[in-house]
Amino acid sequence: MRKLLTMGLMFALLGLAIAAGVTSAYAAAVDETGQEAEFARIGLSKLGAGVAIGFAALGAGIGLGTASAAAIGVIAEKPELFGRTIIYIVFVEAVAIYGLVIALLLWMA
Repeated sequence: MRKLLTMGLMFALLGLAIAAGVTSAYAAAVDETGQEAEFARIGLSKLGAGVAIGFAALGAGIGLGTASAAAIGVIAEKPELFGRTIIYIVFVEAVAIYGLVIALLLWMA
């Protein structure tokens, strides 16, 4: 669980780094051109993309750690329940994929 949580935190920090870069680029562009409105829309979409993937990966990391530990315990006792437990893990992983899709949609906007 610690590795998955670390991966989720790394993605969250990546999102914050993208947001910080966008903010500094926003400040530089407003000083030079004065066209604040269009760049603010673009900057906020990039900020939203970073936050979307960051929190989705963080939540998926925590959920995968919990669900995987429980699934391994169940499979150790009853191996015939493998198919049922793998479904829960796939659903948790889908959260990270949905966050990635939303981040890509916001990034392209």
